[in-house]
Formats: sequence, structure tokens, C-alpha cells
Amino acid sequence: MLAAKTLVKVPQNLSFLSSDSKSLKFRNSKSPNLAYPSSPKSIRQKPIAATLSVANSVQQHGNSATPGQLRVDILSESLPFIQKFRGKTIVVKYGGAAMKSESLQASVVNDLVLLSCVGLRPVLVHGGGPEINLWLKRLNIEVNFHDGLRVTDDKTMEIVSMVLAGKVNKNLVSLINQAGVKAIGLCGTDGRVVTARPAANAAKLGFVGEVARVDPTILWSIVNDGHIPVIASVAADEFGQQYNINADTVAGELAAALGAEKLILLTDVAGILEDRNDPSSLVKEVDIRKVKKMMEEGKIGGGMIPKVNCCVRSLAQGVRTASIIDGRVPHSLLLEILTDEGAGTMITG
Repeated sequence: MLAAKTLVKVPQNLSFLSSDSKSLKFRNSKSPNLAYPSSPKSIRQKPIAATLSVANSVQQHGNSATPGQLRVDILSESLPFIQKFRGKTIVVKYGGAAMKSESLQASVVNDLVLLSCVGLRPVLVHGGGPEINLWLKRLNIEVNFHDGLRVTDDKTMEIVSMVLAGKVNKNLVSLINQAGVKAIGLCGTDGRVVTARPAANAAKLGFVGEVARVDPTILWSIVNDGHIPVIASVAADEFGQQYNINADTVAGELAAALGAEKLILLTDVAGILEDRNDPSSLVKEVDIRKVKKMMEEGKIGGGMIPKVNCCVRSLAQGVRTASIIDGRVPHSLLLEILTDEGAGTMITG
């Protein structure tokens, strides 16, 4: 049965909560679950907790433990997490290094399909900056950025729309279909899922937009049918003018409009670091107040600032948790959702 139509107007500004400091909270790791490498140097290492699970299985079954028994033992540890998230909506923003690598792309697609098969309701939002740059270069269109955002004139906007809503979107849909779950490709313009407005500095950026409103009606019909919506971060304003919108922003506002249990941003770093120069200082879990304090202290900077702001906005609008995870780690989505350890930083309200 379709949910009642919901039209969400997105405010231009949502302030952080008060800056009262709370100590960092780290996730419970009482039981051995699949862990993740804490720094890029250890990405290829075998997860420690997976080794523990294998060792426990061997101890239980003796040397006669079969690969099937090992798989079952590890899978059984995921049951509490599957029960926790079954029937819940999970919004995933996908892009960056995980999109450029074919092996990591396959990992993300397989993770989404597995989560769907065990009862979660994933929604995928994607960008495609490297692919856009490739096609702009092929067509001899100059690539310009201002304050980290792509300057988007008429010609550039045309290519952005073609690449994101056409090539990248349909490729992801095809991969998910091949992996065993039906996916449906959309952009923000379809069904007016997202209505855009010009960015505040549109005079310099051109057709770079912000999210003005979200109408998730068509998305409800898709997820209720057991399909995965795949949404490109392109949308039109009230007059039909298309805009290029940051994919993190689109994912965050969609997560809020859908009442998602979790927002996950796949990125090119391990997560939020206590010391920006120390990859081993990953903060596993932190609340909004502590995040604001870290930003004020300069511990969070550069490209991480808009991602953290996106997470905070979604939490302020009702999303339960938001995570920034390392998309360079194979199966990072499963590590984040089906283990205690996670695959990056989880921000809570």
C-alpha cells in the first residue's frame, strides 16, 4: 500500500545543536564480528574479527570444519543486525574512489543486493564527477571549480545531465539488475522527487543548485515493491531549468524525507579523525555536539566539512544515524551495517 503523499520543503539553513561537549563514544565490540582496517595501509589485511570467528569455528568443529560451516558461523553472527534493520530504509550516497574501481563497484552493488535480500530497503544516490570530467575533456569543454564546486554553464550542465542521468545511472541500474534485484533509475527531476533552487553564489557557479523540496511519493512505490531506486543528483527548478546538485546533499535530504533509519556516505577517507594527520585516530562514534566542537577546533576541515554538515542536517530532520565510511574498503556497507565495528564514523543525534 502506498504511503500518503509527503512534500517536504527543505529549509535553507539548519543550525547545529548547542556546542556542549560530550566525550567520544565508541561502539560496543563484545562479540567478534567482521572488523575493518583502520587505515589505508591495512586495507588488504584480513579482518581480525573474521579471523576470530574462523578460529572459534575451528575450535568448535575441530579440524573437520568445512568452508560451509565457517560461512554459516560467520553469517549467524549477523542475525541481530539483520533483525535490527529489517524493513528499515537505508539511504546510501555512492561516488568517489569506490565508483572508479570496477572491483569496488561490484562490492557496493553486491552489498546493496544482499541487504535488499535480507529485508532492508536500500535507496542509492550517486554522483559521478570523474566520469563528467572525462566527457568534458573529450568534448574540449573547460573544467572549472570555485570553492570546491563545479562551475556549471549551459554546455557543462548538458554534459552533467547526460552523464549522470544517462550513462552512470543506467550502468548502476544494469549492474544491480544483473546481481539479482530489480533497480529503477531516476534523477531528481523524475516525478519531481527533488525540486531545485539556485545556489546562493549562483552568479559564480552557474547552474549549481540546492534542494528546495523533496517529494518521496514515487520512491515509496518503488521500495514498497522491493526494488532499489537509483537516483542521479540532477534536478530542475519550478521553471524546468536543470541544476547540478551535490550528491551528498541530495542523499541527506532524501534520507530525511523518507524517514530513513540510516544515511551512509561512501567517501575516500577512513572517516572523521581525531588528528587529521594520524589515520589511526579514527573516531568510531560521535554525537552532533562533539562534531561541532571538533569543527570549531579545526579537527574537521576541507572536503569533510560539507559531508559532516549534510549528516547533521539529516539527523536534525529525524534520521536516526548517519555514517561517513571508507568506500575504498571492500564490502564497507556490510561492515557498517552488519557488524559492531563499522567501517568509518557514525554520527548520532
